[in-house]
Amino acid sequence: MGTQWKIDWPKMGPSILIATALIVAIRTAKWAAKAAGDPLISDVDNDLDREVSYAACITIRVMHELMKKHESLFPGKREPIFDGIHDEDVAE
Repeated sequence: MGTQWKIDWPKMGPSILIATALIVAIRTAKWAAKAAGDPLISDVDNDLDREVSYAACITIRVMHELMKKHESLFPGKREPIFDGIHDEDVAE
């Protein structure tokens, strides 16, 4: 029947990761360094966890908005459209 443009989501992963990391870095750049009191829980930081979650939400919102209006900016591929009626692979 034809083809349609589909975003190649596996190629989007690094872009989403980098964008989220940049947002976190910008938003937390002026935070004071925290000394770890207990070495068993030195990587636990609830404030940072909230920032990461918020940054991921921002990244996804921006990506969705860009995909609605400028889908061709993202890596993708043309995939065939099947109508479900005509199938050349079916042996009769």
